Amino acid sequence: MKKKNIKALLMFSGGLDSLLTAAVLRRQDIALECLHFSGPFHSSKLKIEEEKSRKLEQDFGFKYTDMPIEEDFIQLLRNPKYGYGRNLNPCIDCRIYILKRAKDYMAVSGASFIATGEVVGQRPMSQRKEMMRMIEKRSGLEGFLLRPLSAKLLAPTIPEEKGWVDRESLYGIQGRGRKEQMALAAEFGITDYPNPAGGCLLTDPKFSDRLKDLLKDEDVALDDIALLKVGRHFRLSPKTRAIVGRNKGENAILSEAARPEDALVKMKEIPGPLTLIRGKIDEETINAAGRLTQRYAKIKGTPVPRSLGAGGFHLVKSPYSATGYNRRWTSF
Repeated sequence: MKKKNIKALLMFSGGLDSLLTAAVLRRQDIALECLHFSGPFHSSKLKIEEEKSRKLEQDFGFKYTDMPIEEDFIQLLRNPKYGYGRNLNPCIDCRIYILKRAKDYMAVSGASFIATGEVVGQRPMSQRKEMMRMIEKRSGLEGFLLRPLSAKLLAPTIPEEKGWVDRESLYGIQGRGRKEQMALAAEFGITDYPNPAGGCLLTDPKFSDRLKDLLKDEDVALDDIALLKVGRHFRLSPKTRAIVGRNKGENAILSEAARPEDALVKMKEIPGPLTLIRGKIDEETINAAGRLTQRYAKIKGTPVPRSLGAGGFHLVKSPYSATGYNRRWTSF
């Protein structure tokens, strides 16, 4: 089989390591399809925009495919087999999850193997040698998972043994430093890459605290998790949460995200935040959300005085509207 007929599926984050992996494989005339997993846990800093993906296709000559995380990931979050990192990051379980999905996609894409930009020792949970071997086995990819940047530190894979990939042209990079990768980037002429930084919000303490509280609810969807990146969050009751917008942009996001069973609250006469109420909604939780809305409302940059409470708030949207709930204006 000629090399030009070999295709690899590259797990692509948009970071320097995956960019380098793409360059290394393209140098060996391997056709590439880059698979990017996206979800509510990714920081906007590492989000691959459509314009960016078109540029990557043009520069490297590969197809770019976005694959969203699905709802079944929530159960993994609740009870990861291999535990969490410092926060709510189930790195090992997550890696197995996305590699299993990539393996399922291989037949669709026509790829012969999967490649990643992983570097031995770069991450404490999922990139130790023994853990990398275990992840490869648990994902069903034994022999078909190539890590070009650290390949010389690992056992030869089937792509190397069959001559699809030249092992001698791969690398033996290890550790958390990036000097070798930056030197390699210069060699390939790669200059447009993000600074090294964690892109997963599950490693962020504040986001993790919000998620822990959210997972107390029985029914949690991915759009609930996406809203953890927006606004100020409050638990009004064991079954009710409120999110208060911090600016015009967040108000628009909350308005767009509201479900038919949610309620939206804003000040009656004073510019300020929009508050979304999700869960069990009754007069008590509506008034509690109204007080929060008043608390964060401002007049020309000055917080609204408590004495303006009699101005009330406007129940913009409520599930009560269909059942005769007519207290549209409420004072507090």
